[in-house]
Amino acid sequence: MKKYRTFKQVEESYFREHPEEIDAYIDLIFDEFSKDGDTGALLSSLRVLSRVKGVSKIAEETGLNRKGVQKALSENGDPEFASVNAIMHAMGYRLIPRKLPM
Repeated sequence: MKKYRTFKQVEESYFREHPEEIDAYIDLIFDEFSKDGDTGALLSSLRVLSRVKGVSKIAEETGLNRKGVQKALSENGDPEFASVNAIMHAMGYRLIPRKLPM
């Protein structure tokens, strides 16, 4: 039986090969989150990016362990705001408020 890759595996592979597109993707996932409030989708996308950026590196910089980073960014995760902020910083980003378009 042929083994197929999951969408998350394809997505991770794509961003490893095209790291220049991560910035635009982060803008997109946060824009979508601001519209639909789907926390699970946002965290799932950030989890894929954390694997691209290196979960061990992120864990070391945030003071969380690898499992803690992965759990915080799981679809069913319920991370504290400070944890998300620390993970974003460790990936090289910061959370910035933007005015909603009128």
